[in-house]
Amino acid sequence: MQKINSENLTGDLWGGLAAMLVALPSAIAFGVTIFAPLGGSYAAQGAIAGILGVTALGLVAGAFGGTNRLISAPCAPAAAVLSALAIQLIQGGASPQSAVLMLTLTGLLCGLMQLGFGLVGLGRLIKYMPFPVVSGYLTGVGLIIIVSQVPKFLGVPKATSFGQALISPALWQTQGVIVGAVTMAVMALAPRFTKAVPAAILALAAGLLTYFALGSTDPALLTLAGNALVVGPLGGGDASFSDAVAGLWRSIGAVGMSDIARLLVPAATLAVLLSIDTLKTCVVLDALTHSRHDSNRELVGQGLGNMASSLVGGVSGAGQMGATLVNMSSGAQTRLSGLIEGALALVAFLILGAYIAWIPIAALAGILIVIGFRMIDRSSLHLLKSRATILDFMVIVAVVVTAISLSLIVASGVGIALAIVLFIREQIRGSVVRSKVYGNKRFSKRVRLPAEMAILEKRGDCAAILELQGSLFFGTTDQLYTALEPELKTRSYIILDMRRVQSVDLTAVHIMEQIQGVLADRKAHLLFTHVPENVPSGQDMRKYFDEVGLVREERHVQTFAELDDALEWVEERLIAEEKLERAQEKPLELREIDIFIGRKEETLVAVESCMERRSYKAGEKIFARGDGGDEMFLIRRGAVRIMLPITGKQGHHLATFGRSDFFGEMAFLDPAPRSADAIAYTDTDLFVLSRKRFDGLAAEHRRVGLGLVMSIARVLAIRLRYANAELQTLHQN
Repeated sequence: MQKINSENLTGDLWGGLAAMLVALPSAIAFGVTIFAPLGGSYAAQGAIAGILGVTALGLVAGAFGGTNRLISAPCAPAAAVLSALAIQLIQGGASPQSAVLMLTLTGLLCGLMQLGFGLVGLGRLIKYMPFPVVSGYLTGVGLIIIVSQVPKFLGVPKATSFGQALISPALWQTQGVIVGAVTMAVMALAPRFTKAVPAAILALAAGLLTYFALGSTDPALLTLAGNALVVGPLGGGDASFSDAVAGLWRSIGAVGMSDIARLLVPAATLAVLLSIDTLKTCVVLDALTHSRHDSNRELVGQGLGNMASSLVGGVSGAGQMGATLVNMSSGAQTRLSGLIEGALALVAFLILGAYIAWIPIAALAGILIVIGFRMIDRSSLHLLKSRATILDFMVIVAVVVTAISLSLIVASGVGIALAIVLFIREQIRGSVVRSKVYGNKRFSKRVRLPAEMAILEKRGDCAAILELQGSLFFGTTDQLYTALEPELKTRSYIILDMRRVQSVDLTAVHIMEQIQGVLADRKAHLLFTHVPENVPSGQDMRKYFDEVGLVREERHVQTFAELDDALEWVEERLIAEEKLERAQEKPLELREIDIFIGRKEETLVAVESCMERRSYKAGEKIFARGDGGDEMFLIRRGAVRIMLPITGKQGHHLATFGRSDFFGEMAFLDPAPRSADAIAYTDTDLFVLSRKRFDGLAAEHRRVGLGLVMSIARVLAIRLRYANAELQTLHQN
């Protein structure tokens, strides 16, 4: 929260005042909409409930929510859900007094649920509700608001339905229609001419002026008693409003668990809608102010605010987009502006209570019709332009149709179900196989002699390497099996690289067992590499594979930490199957080193005289990155790994060199610091040739020196050619 100073205080005062002027007329209209189905003087009680909702939400949500500039007040989703519930209760035979109690309890349960959402950390989840579902909710709420307000706009009797109202002009109250039409026109057009005064205030003022202008020709309009065109006297009867609220809570003992259970679904619907509405406003506010709100803290504040509103007989609400933007544009800087807005709403009620009774119902209906129209997501129609987004549009339509034909309560369930469907669809749309390549195109980092490479180029295609990605679950298992099916009949080794896999379920494991079974019948092997221990979902995939019994060596299933380890294992088996004659594991003489095979004896003697013999134990470092040196190493026995240090003891495996090969040639040819570590992978014997001693040899025996350099260059060219071919293969995949 920003610190409050004199400059911020001034901005917060103006912002709170402007926000109150925007929020109050709408809140009164929402309250009247909710309570009007109860009949009699309850419309007036609804107006008071709307004002008290602005007060309680502004003070409590503003104090505990913590989002700067956010204004909380009764809103359209609350009006839609609660008015529908009121109609349902009255049609079910409940008395008006009982219906008021049920509405109050629904708001209280909603607040408790929002408080729970925030405490358990669901704020982040609600914020990421799929756009089509949110769009459907908002459009549905907008249409419900319009449908519910049209009869009030036309002034038809309360029991008249939307359809009957439209086709029965004889029932229309002409004076009310005129007032409502003027209000709608000013509400819609005012922002084009001025933004200094909120459109809702101008619209309400225009409606009042029009009403009293009509009253000059019809004196009946200037009396409150029996006047159905205005809100009427506040207080709801002979008893004061405070007495009514006190009596309301005294009757709570008559509420049974069955009543509360019946309210859980409407309360949950209300809690989700209000939470989405609030967090959507917070996200917009973050973008405009370059800030970041705390979703969970805000839900706690909203929950406490709605509980407080219900306890004093007010209407539930949420963070309002319009009032918040007016608050910000009027100079507000801190959350104090929300507290000021709530306090000013209470002052307005105490001072202007007598005047509120004269507000025309048609004017309130006109304001709400415009608000409802603005809530309709007309931009979603562009989704019809692309085949890729038609399904998203159908989701919006489904939520809207459900909300209108059934209820927002049912629409909430449909929305959640469709959100799951959308997630599954997105997972299925992407390929689970990121790349596929064969073992004659991709090799391990073990540097091979020409004879061994010839075998791998000839037989390497019996190994298929597939890099998987995304989630392996019931929705993608068929895709995985279809991708592997052609390889199961021809390949002896299937390597699955799991480094990009996010999750695996039991269905995917079952498919892998089927794959393993097909391979086992042919004595073929299934190999896993890079099986993650901790994926974003928190799943330990290695442990999971062990628990379900997927990885067993006797089942021809193995796991390797690195893809290179699996490739090297397969290569060694392929080379062994060809029965390639390999030298015994004894130190080679110089004439047996690959680049010296076929050299004259005098050449060998001359070169060997310049060389040093060294031995290293397994794990011993031969040289380290950054070391100086000009030596090239020829391997007589054992194997050497070249590692690039990363952090601590971790390193990236670059290459492995075996018997008869050489390494360290870069420093030999270009005397610069070593670029990587060289570590004895096994017990190792080496020939070591320094550049200084070689230069001495080359000065005396030029042909010998030139021949050695050419041999080194030829081997390097072959290595580069294989590297280029592998890179090209990876790029194509």
